[in-house]
Amino acid sequence: MRLWSRELWQLAWLATLGTSIGWLLDAAGLGLASGLAVYLFYQLRQLRALYRWLTLQPHDEPPAAQGIWGELFDRLYRYQKSQRITQSRLRATLARIQESSEAMRDSVVMLDRHGDLEWWNSAATTMLGLQTAHDRGQHITNLLRDPGFISYFNARHYSEPLTLTSPIDERCILQYQITLYGDDERLVMARDITRLHRLEQMRRDFVANVSHELRTPLTVLSGYLETYGDLAEQLPPRLGKGIQQMQEQTQRMQNLVNDLLLLSRLEIDQSGKDHQPLSLGPLLQSVREDALALSDQRHTITIALDSKARLLGSEQEMRSAISNLAFNAVRYTPPGSHITLRWKDNQAGGACIDVEDNGEGIDPVHIPRLTERFYRVDKGRSTTTGGTGLGLAIVKHVLLRHDAQLLIESHPGKGALFRCTFSASRLS
Repeated sequence: MRLWSRELWQLAWLATLGTSIGWLLDAAGLGLASGLAVYLFYQLRQLRALYRWLTLQPHDEPPAAQGIWGELFDRLYRYQKSQRITQSRLRATLARIQESSEAMRDSVVMLDRHGDLEWWNSAATTMLGLQTAHDRGQHITNLLRDPGFISYFNARHYSEPLTLTSPIDERCILQYQITLYGDDERLVMARDITRLHRLEQMRRDFVANVSHELRTPLTVLSGYLETYGDLAEQLPPRLGKGIQQMQEQTQRMQNLVNDLLLLSRLEIDQSGKDHQPLSLGPLLQSVREDALALSDQRHTITIALDSKARLLGSEQEMRSAISNLAFNAVRYTPPGSHITLRWKDNQAGGACIDVEDNGEGIDPVHIPRLTERFYRVDKGRSTTTGGTGLGLAIVKHVLLRHDAQLLIESHPGKGALFRCTFSASRLS
């Protein structure tokens, strides 16, 4: 405020001086105009100095000036200096980020809000075939043209990574992960998982081959044990009991082999050729009858059909998934428990299959691992109930093939809810 007061006093002084000189010369108006002209000339001169400093010599010391112009020059100079320091720090930070990205073996690609390429590291050049001279500013889908990647990119659901072959080498398997940041910009990372993919394929082949090889001797062994079982009355009691135990364990091994073969088929076969509209009423009724037979009428099992929609999927696979959930409910709940099989609509426009019981429940700490192969909450009890530890893994793979998710809700003493959620695209 003091500077502004000084400028006003300066203007008033020049106007008064000009008017006084003009009055002495009998031209007061001309004198006032002359005083104002002198003040305007001074202001324009300072404005010209500001312009020349900002455009021609922005890094030099500011021009010398008095009053409000001197304060303005000083403030601008301090602001420029702080901005230069900030820009220097940002450039150093960006340089370190680029250097660290260059050192990474994974591809890193930065996209703007429109999906156009802004920057990428050298690994992206080797892994994705991006060329600095030609590809900068291009849309990512113009260069990575795999339909799977385009769908993944446009869907904007990046919680799970995408696995595809490399666009420049079909022998190389890449895993893409996209992250949103800033003003709707995207960071694309690609990792070479060829070795892990081959190890996983070797594991699948090993399990499938071992399962096939075990199937024949188990069938032969089961046949002979069944024959000896028919002659149990003619055998000593101890031998008859041993044959019965061998039959039980052979049957358990056969169930395990069958589940392993089913898992291998679900992992390898991704065709979905047998998918067709399914009516869930008859399917749930069939599963209920099988579950009652397993329960030996010791449980109450009901069906609730709260949706008229049909599900597009494989009847055999869906029967396997629902049966596993229902059979688990029978095995792991005490006699007298109530089990409900429900088909209903959900708020997202899709539908879901619920298998709910009022049994002992499951500690939430186990829920994240329930779909792992051979994972058991109570290993001793699972052995006595005949479980293989593969049922929920089969359910998970079946639902993945049907674009669905498995949600589990349970607490000790409050029963358990297993919900298979299907999107609207799977309904008819």
